Amino acid sequence: MTIRRAMRQMSASAERSGVGQGEALSDPGSDEAMRPRYEAKSTGPGLLGVALARENMQQAWKRVRANKGAAGIDGLDIDQTAERLRSEWPAIREQLLQGTYRPQPVRRVTIPKPDGGERELGIR
Repeated sequence: MTIRRAMRQMSASAERSGVGQGEALSDPGSDEAMRPRYEAKSTGPGLLGVALARENMQQAWKRVRANKGAAGIDGLDIDQTAERLRSEWPAIREQLLQGTYRPQPVRRVTIPKPDGGERELGIR
């Protein structure tokens, strides 16, 4: 093959018309990113609302209890945390939905590794 012929060759994807090839090839003459076909409404708050739904939170709490969750930086065990959440959860949930919730700082502990190094562990 001559250099002249090699320079004129097109790849198989460049020769395609782009019709019926899916949304990635909707404009065969442009390699710029296209806007999504469907304008999604803000899914963040909706998704967060689903995550914070009562049924979902109850299921998550059952998993914490089944895994024998340990006390966090506040020192509260599972039963103490449950009691506290009964009164404080509505306010915390509202702050999460509004984007104003600020969690407490994480306590850092270093754990020795078998090879002599250390690993940081965050405890809430």
